[in-house]
Amino acid sequence: MSDELGRWAEPALLVLASLAEGDKHGYAIIQDVAAQLGVTLGPGTLYAVIARLESRGLIEGLPIEGRRRPYRLTATGARALGAQATRMRDLARLSLTRLGLGAA
Repeated sequence: MSDELGRWAEPALLVLASLAEGDKHGYAIIQDVAAQLGVTLGPGTLYAVIARLESRGLIEGLPIEGRRRPYRLTATGARALGAQATRMRDLARLSLTRLGLGAA
């Protein structure tokens, strides 16, 4: 699935990881990513990523609440996030082992 995310992979993964905790609107995603990972997503980046993830069926927009639209991770999005997180974990383990910083 990561191949489908293309150049949006990093911001897309941040958004998917944020939504894995539960439904959130855009500002809440920005705040969550900043608090949990120390990464600041600008609104332009965020909404471009949201549009791409939504068009690929990885997230879905929910009914607007006031002036905000919350988004939800779909089952397809959860599978994609899980697969990519597993690959990232495996790469981190391999890298740390080869650097002599971790156990095999």
